[in-house]
Amino acid sequence: MDEKKLLERITVNPKIFGGKPIIRGRRLAVEHVLGMLAAGDTIETILAGYPWLEREDILACLIYAYKLVAHERIEPLLLESKV
Repeated sequence: MDEKKLLERITVNPKIFGGKPIIRGRRLAVEHVLGMLAAGDTIETILAGYPWLEREDILACLIYAYKLVAHERIEPLLLESKV
């Protein structure tokens, strides 16, 4: 499945979690899946906890997060020292 097709699994509904990105219109936020992965949960563990969830949904969360951070730029703040 290509990236564009995977990202179609990520939706937004203002009535669910205040419009945060969710998976296929369900009450599971992308941030929740990313948090589980960051905590060390495996894809298999997450899938076991959410029987309706598919491996492609988790991959879509990862691609979504990648797309967000890929465009981040941090500008250094130069401070003058008083020496």
